[in-house]
Amino acid sequence: MSMCATASRDLSEPLAGTAATAPTWLLVEQPGPWGTDALTASHLDPAVGRALERAAKNTGVRVALIRRPGRHADLHTGARHRVFVAHTRPGRSWIHTIALDDPGRLLALDFAALGAGDPGGLALEPGDAPAQWAKYTGDPLVLVCTNGKRDRCCALLGRPLAADLTASGVHGTWEVTHIGGHRFAPTLVVLPYGYTYGRATAQGVKDVLDAVRDGRVVTAGCRGRSSWERPGQAAELAVRELTGEDGADALTVAGTQGAAPAWSVTLAHTDGRAWQVSVAQVAAAPPRPESCGSALGSPARTDVVGIRPLRLPAHRVRALAAGRP
Repeated sequence: MSMCATASRDLSEPLAGTAATAPTWLLVEQPGPWGTDALTASHLDPAVGRALERAAKNTGVRVALIRRPGRHADLHTGARHRVFVAHTRPGRSWIHTIALDDPGRLLALDFAALGAGDPGGLALEPGDAPAQWAKYTGDPLVLVCTNGKRDRCCALLGRPLAADLTASGVHGTWEVTHIGGHRFAPTLVVLPYGYTYGRATAQGVKDVLDAVRDGRVVTAGCRGRSSWERPGQAAELAVRELTGEDGADALTVAGTQGAAPAWSVTLAHTDGRAWQVSVAQVAAAPPRPESCGSALGSPARTDVVGIRPLRLPAHRVRALAAGRP
């Protein structure tokens, strides 16, 4: 059986505009094995996993399980669960963390507030302040997709990458259950900015992390920023390639009009510039497997077909870049 990642690489399938959309990530440590749907098929109480899925639905929060790289024997190890909540929008990105004995307490979170970037939603008890959470100030988080039960490419390519990063001192490395895009393995997301990468190498990830620590973005191998829907992801990366802008917080997707297969995306820069980006959805050809073992298909590509500068008053563009209407 051929590997979906090999087929994608051989066909030079574009990476831009393929990241999962998640303005906010809720990451729950759960050692041990993970099933296909890890929230309900791991050592996490499946009732808690189902309830977290329901609570996060349509809020902008994506829930995933994480674990430290290494061997994962089928043992119930460790009572404490490290939890991270990370918001990714430009100029407002943050990570908070806590250790809990009972992940069920996370059901008290205000998911809608967290999806909107309000850390006030971290309260674990009604009426409480989120003071139990600590602001995370460590290395950027590197979440490498390794769940072989979803797709074998993630295990065969992702787990060695996670192990290499850990062995070389990348302390923020975690394995994660699912971030989408098996055929781009090894794939990973870097927080707090939420940029997702595919076909990653250990050296490439280190270059990405050096940039993140400096408030910059590496576009090579980038699939997009999880803050945005896929047309916005592709548009932002195209403007970065056009202008050479690498400041993580410099560009904002200020608006998207249209629907598949065609969109018009407005990009705003904090310096007062703006662009209108035309984006088209097309079927990839020739057919290829979207995951290992699946039938051949034609996954949708998100292509940028035009970019033009916009002439808007500087104060208007700065408002758009700050997320104000």
